[in-house]
Amino acid sequence: MDDMMPLMTRATERTSGVVRGVRREQFGGSTPCAEFDVRDLINHLEWVADLFESLGRGGSMTEQGPYAGDFPDRAERTLAAWSRPEAWEGSSPGMGLPMATLAQMYLVDLVVHGWELARATGQPYEPEPGAVARALDFTDRMVEMGRQRGAFGPPVPVPDDAPHLDRLLGLVGRDPAWTP
Repeated sequence: MDDMMPLMTRATERTSGVVRGVRREQFGGSTPCAEFDVRDLINHLEWVADLFESLGRGGSMTEQGPYAGDFPDRAERTLAAWSRPEAWEGSSPGMGLPMATLAQMYLVDLVVHGWELARATGQPYEPEPGAVARALDFTDRMVEMGRQRGAFGPPVPVPDDAPHLDRLLGLVGRDPAWTP
């Protein structure tokens, strides 16, 4: 918890900043994730926040609701849930995975979806290097399970010496060179 909460907090802050920078006229624009337009991606982030808040409080899986436009508020509630020491204990009854694993899943979601949304809407995005390194290490170990569960697409080849963010994106099936 001690090293993850600061990473989760800064990733949340940076992604929330990108969400706040999206203009309504950009909602129909394409994103690096072919199944989502900009509005759908923000709605997905809303669900991610709800899901990980529930899991952080020992709750169950949640269903994605309709777009509400309140991701930053939801993400703050997620951080509040995970700021409690008991949130890190044991395994999740909702997913059957260790709580520390779920926290890393949240971090990957925030870093990758933050990049996707920034890229789709022409905003700058500089995730914290420590968050990217942690997300890359975790994803490298869990990528096959992620693909089996449909969370990641087929890998996109990137050079071995590419920046960590590009390597993370390629690993989860995103093209780091994607443009709208």
